Amino acid sequence: MSAPKKALFNWSSGKDSALALHKILQNPDFKIECLLTSVNQQFQRISMHGVRVELLKAQAKSIGLPLKILEIPEMPTMEVYENVMTKTLTELKEQGITHSVFGDIFLEDLRKYREDQLAKIGFEGIFPIWKIPTQDLIQEFIATGFKTIVVCVNERYLDKSFVGRIIDQDFINDLPDNVDVCGENGEFHTFTFDGPIFSEPIHFEIGEIVYRKYEKPKTEDSSNIACDTNSSDAFDFGFWYCDLI
Repeated sequence: MSAPKKALFNWSSGKDSALALHKILQNPDFKIECLLTSVNQQFQRISMHGVRVELLKAQAKSIGLPLKILEIPEMPTMEVYENVMTKTLTELKEQGITHSVFGDIFLEDLRKYREDQLAKIGFEGIFPIWKIPTQDLIQEFIATGFKTIVVCVNERYLDKSFVGRIIDQDFINDLPDNVDVCGENGEFHTFTFDGPIFSEPIHFEIGEIVYRKYEKPKTEDSSNIACDTNSSDAFDFGFWYCDLI
């Protein structure tokens, strides 16, 4: 029997990451060596999710995996993002890591972009929850015992009342028909604070709810992928954030 392949996990702190990590940890073909997370260099918060680094570190500690933080500017160009990512992955490759795991579900262009970039460095992408219907995923997520709170919503899809809510059956029932139940199109982002991958729940308090509007990128270089959001036109709209303390 061959030794498991060494892999890193691209950790966003949210529900899709949590479920994908749960699945890959049960796969004997892979050994997760570390979590990799993009963080806004200026504000020290997880890119797009707006979650404080302190809570990210608490997640990693409870999961029991080393955390590698990728610091990027608030509005990076693709060139800046790719240079930072390439440098980081090259360093990890020297440690014998050959695979990169993601919680993507159905965005074909995003997966192709990831795989193309990884191939340049000699990495292979792994997608444990790819093409599983999102209705099934969210029900599995809840049934498995995970708990997650909505920390960011895109105002194009959802109003302020959805931010700060725990995802449960009521939340799912309240979602408009045009919103994916997993927020795979960038409709909302989450912070997962309890579940089978954690040795103990992550403790936090709900702080203020704030509104932020981003300028639409002026060039094609400033892409949604660099900012780790899933919606290509996300910057046409503002976002409601729920601060967790």
